[in-house]
Amino acid sequence: MKTGWYRKWKMGRKIYYFDSERSFETEAFARTLHEMIGEIMEEEGKRGILVLCIGTDRSTGDSLGPLTGYKLKEQRVRRIKILGTLERPVHAMNLEQYMAKIRMQYANYVVVAVDASVGNQDHVGCITLGRGALRPGLGVCKDLQAVGDIFITGIVGGYGNYDPLMLQSVRLSVVMKMADYICESVFLVEQFLERAALV
Repeated sequence: MKTGWYRKWKMGRKIYYFDSERSFETEAFARTLHEMIGEIMEEEGKRGILVLCIGTDRSTGDSLGPLTGYKLKEQRVRRIKILGTLERPVHAMNLEQYMAKIRMQYANYVVVAVDASVGNQDHVGCITLGRGALRPGLGVCKDLQAVGDIFITGIVGGYGNYDPLMLQSVRLSVVMKMADYICESVFLVEQFLERAALV
């Protein structure tokens, strides 16, 4: 059962779980994300932030990334670069080209990868946050290259069902809530960055 936010260790990584129904917790999510970004910037000397939103608008369950990218562009975030929107989605067919672009143009950026995922049925509607690369496509048996320094995933279905058609039956309201939650959190991160720049 979903209760607030919590963390657990999975394959040696600390993963935070947040319930998208509890929109008042976006500040806790944003502070955790901001802290992770700061740690990587300090450790690796990176100077910028890129949010890479992965998925396709052709499948409701897999549209979390493009919806998030679209909403962030609409909010006109200034200190954070966005790749992957409804108009220009980043998906399995073009991920390699986008990764090449990131290596050339954004090598000095912390990459936050956002994607839909499958998980425990009780966690549907939860958003996970953690340090490390994201492996897009694993939930539907696609083997794509790992991406990002930090991952954000929205759990849209149970992992007992590897049928790609399952993603078509995910309710849009579930995906929209998660996209709103992620966008609000990223927007707060930008506000934290702006405050820090004024100090």
